[in-house]
Amino acid sequence: MASADVMNPSTTPAPHTRQIPNAALANVDTVEGLTDTDDQYATYKKLQRQLEYIKLQEEYIKDEQRSLKRELVRAQEEIKRIQSVPLVIGQFMEAIDNNTGIVQSSTGSNYVVRVLSTLDRELLKPNSTVALHRHSNSLVDILPPEADSSIAMLGADEKPDVSYADVGGMDMQKQEIREAVELPLQQFDLYKQIGIDPPRGVLLYGPPGTGKTMLVKAVANSTTASFIRVVGSEFVQKYLGEGPRMVRDVFRMARENSPAIIFIDEIDAIATKRFDAQTGADREVQRILLELLNQMDGFDQTANVKVIMATNRADTLDPALLRPGRLDRKIEFPSLRDRRERRLIFMTIASKMSL
Repeated sequence: MASADVMNPSTTPAPHTRQIPNAALANVDTVEGLTDTDDQYATYKKLQRQLEYIKLQEEYIKDEQRSLKRELVRAQEEIKRIQSVPLVIGQFMEAIDNNTGIVQSSTGSNYVVRVLSTLDRELLKPNSTVALHRHSNSLVDILPPEADSSIAMLGADEKPDVSYADVGGMDMQKQEIREAVELPLQQFDLYKQIGIDPPRGVLLYGPPGTGKTMLVKAVANSTTASFIRVVGSEFVQKYLGEGPRMVRDVFRMARENSPAIIFIDEIDAIATKRFDAQTGADREVQRILLELLNQMDGFDQTANVKVIMATNRADTLDPALLRPGRLDRKIEFPSLRDRRERRLIFMTIASKMSL
């Protein structure tokens, strides 16, 4: 009986090999499932809160955007009000910093003014034409160069209809002006290959009525270059400094529209021999001449800008204007013609008549 109560060690299971009941395993799985569900729910709630926060941010940004748009509209309306006409035309002289500069009004006075923040500083260069506020003189706009310029450039449809065939006689004058003006504009490489500089300027001189202006019209008609015509007396203005500024505008316009021809008629109005001037008007005329000499020395040969000047009194011109490098060619237009010249002039005039 005692041996029967003693359990056989071989049949007794080891402690570590005891099997866990199925009910206990089910409880463990249930706990783990609940834990996973809780984690997913917490993640869901966290993402939900983040979504609500993002929606609030979106609404805030939209409100801020609408507010900024209203401010932009108000700012644009304010700029339009500031830039509304009438405005004062002036000239930009120098920039002090990004917000202020020195301008010259149409009356000749200089002012230190504020510059509108919306203006492009790259376009704001010295001697550029600007618009000033009529009360504060603040710089509110940058105008195109031709806005305040009395110098007009002839367009392609505005060029004269006079050709070389309409000019009777003057074979020598035609050849010389073609060599001095047309050939350098059309075949500049030819002068470069030879190694010589083409003429910069041409002076046409002779008594009135000898065909100087008419021959220049033929030059303008036969070339595709831009043509700028101005009378010497137009440079003499009421306010000091306006005349030299007009001279600079003429050459600037020619350089920007090169190849170009500048024709200054009646040059003796501003280019007479200099003397000890006693009046302000004479000193202003001499300043105009100095600016003209400076511009003729300054423009680049590769700019394809040619200057033609005409006068009835070549003996009164300043010697500095006549020296080589400025007016290299002098073409005379005599008043007395020979028999052949007269016959050619008569034939040219009679060819358009119904005889």
